[in-house]
Amino acid sequence: MRDIALLVNPTSGRGRARQAGHRAAERLRRDGASVTELVGTDAAHALRLAERAVADGTDALVVCGGDGVMNLALRAAVGTSTPIGLVPAGTGNDYARMMGVHGSDPETAARVVLTGGTIAIDAGRCGEHWFGTVLAGGFDARVNERTNRMSWPRGTWRYNLAVLVELARLRPLDYTLELDGRTWHTSAVLVAVGNGTSYGGGMRICPGASWTDGWFDVTVIGPVAARRLVRVLPTVYDGRHVEYPQVTTVRARRVSVSTPGVTAYADGEPLQRLPLTAECVPRAVNVLVPAGQF
Repeated sequence: MRDIALLVNPTSGRGRARQAGHRAAERLRRDGASVTELVGTDAAHALRLAERAVADGTDALVVCGGDGVMNLALRAAVGTSTPIGLVPAGTGNDYARMMGVHGSDPETAARVVLTGGTIAIDAGRCGEHWFGTVLAGGFDARVNERTNRMSWPRGTWRYNLAVLVELARLRPLDYTLELDGRTWHTSAVLVAVGNGTSYGGGMRICPGASWTDGWFDVTVIGPVAARRLVRVLPTVYDGRHVEYPQVTTVRARRVSVSTPGVTAYADGEPLQRLPLTAECVPRAVNVLVPAGQF
């Protein structure tokens, strides 16, 4: 890993990513790597820069930012041998949790790029779109949408405030799910399709998910009053919500989700209006992780 492309999202973490990116680049260079710093003007431009770096044969595509820019790296590198790494500097940082670099300072994360290991992980594919963490398709998607519109407070508190606002509008929805060809009609407030375990800054909505087993874990929260959901949601952070009778978990390789009026979110970004079909693609992309982490 001596020729590194470092893609920085300057808006991640309210601008913290730019400074973190400089520190990571300096660390990589001190350790002997050649670093090309890439800064996109918007998501489309950043994706083009990442795709060009992969096509040009960089040894690794490393991003500095949050889940959104990590999704761009995944899309650029999926189906290739180029590994992707992360210097976490976002708000939710659920990719960082999955990769074992959450809470790492930029220099520590940079050292993982040069001294860590590489593993091949699964990824979710929805047509031309890809995701690595969790697809949200109900109440959670609307919370994500509201969170993205808010500028205050910072971190997980912003997500928690969005939850409280959306609870006032909570209504069960009629879903049609297809799980590996089996059709399931149900009423629910939330359907989450997990390639990874968490979203929303550490909410372990799919606690049994593994990004190396070739399966999605699907969590469905059935009809529940807002006052009951308030009691359930705190348990999502440690995965105990699956013990509630209103919660059903299933596993599938191919999942179709349909309900009116919902835009699905994945990796913290809008994906598409439901209905959609997601397929788990095994070993779709290589990621750089701390040595001995997995």
